[in-house]
Amino acid sequence: MSVGAAELVPGAPGGLEFLESRAEVAARSPLQLFWRRFRQDRVAKVSLAVILLLIVIALAAPLVIKIFGLPGPNVENPNLTDQFGSPLGPSSAHPFGVDSLGQDVMSRTIYGGRVALEVGIIGTGIATVIGVLVGTLAGFYRGWVDTLLSRLIDVVLSIPILLLGLGIGAACAVRGCIKGAIQPGLGVIIFLISLATWPYTARIVRGLVLSLREREFVEASRGLGASDARIMLREILPNLAAPIIVYASLQIPTNILLEAGLSFLGVGIRPPTASWGNMIAQATPIFNTAWWWMVFPGIALLITVLAFNLLGDGLRDALNPRSAR
Repeated sequence: MSVGAAELVPGAPGGLEFLESRAEVAARSPLQLFWRRFRQDRVAKVSLAVILLLIVIALAAPLVIKIFGLPGPNVENPNLTDQFGSPLGPSSAHPFGVDSLGQDVMSRTIYGGRVALEVGIIGTGIATVIGVLVGTLAGFYRGWVDTLLSRLIDVVLSIPILLLGLGIGAACAVRGCIKGAIQPGLGVIIFLISLATWPYTARIVRGLVLSLREREFVEASRGLGASDARIMLREILPNLAAPIIVYASLQIPTNILLEAGLSFLGVGIRPPTASWGNMIAQATPIFNTAWWWMVFPGIALLITVLAFNLLGDGLRDALNPRSAR
């Protein structure tokens, strides 16, 4: 007997159970279905907990440092080096050891997490807004609008992000850019991420909008006299929420790594501001004698990027309407 017959015949083996399962799924809202799938993914839940913990620690960095009895991230203490000027390793007073200037590595790692999250979340948010706007306009209007915006996307995608970052970072290193509107350090990195990464979102959104604009509900809204702006905001954008959320969550760790790479090369976040990238760069020459200076920021970077990637995978599975869970 086919599955369709089992649905219609309550006495068929598994027929009632199948109907009850279908009714249970149909009775749930999309948000309830998402939460049902998401809470079954233990890896995604652990990743979310790790990210929330990192955010809390970053927001409450001064309080966390005070609780652990650590000095500030920029407090130098030459007495914390040995007779040869080498930094001292982990101890009860300094769990992650100190660097060559006597600065506490744990304190700087915590503040480096604040920088990484600001760059990742704010930069990705700005790039996502720009990408959604450009992609929606290109896919909805098509014609010369689509051609113009698509060529713009292609031009920006052809620019190497790393080389662009090196150039902008060097040019804006002293007085900033655009008459001081973009300040050196954090402002330059966020500007770079917003400028260079929005085309990826725009290309994805454009392809989805090209499909959605031909659907029946869009034609119905157009037939009822709805304006283009209303159709895009009320009909198309809600259907783009799931892929946008998933892609943004996967783009955040990429942008965090970009900031760390540029800081490592000396054109991103520069000392004395703490950044995992510049801490690893400073520790490289003396890694053999002061391994802790590189290892702990590296572990923090690894955990953060891994947590965001695993959370993105979990969101992708939970937001997939074809998920069997």
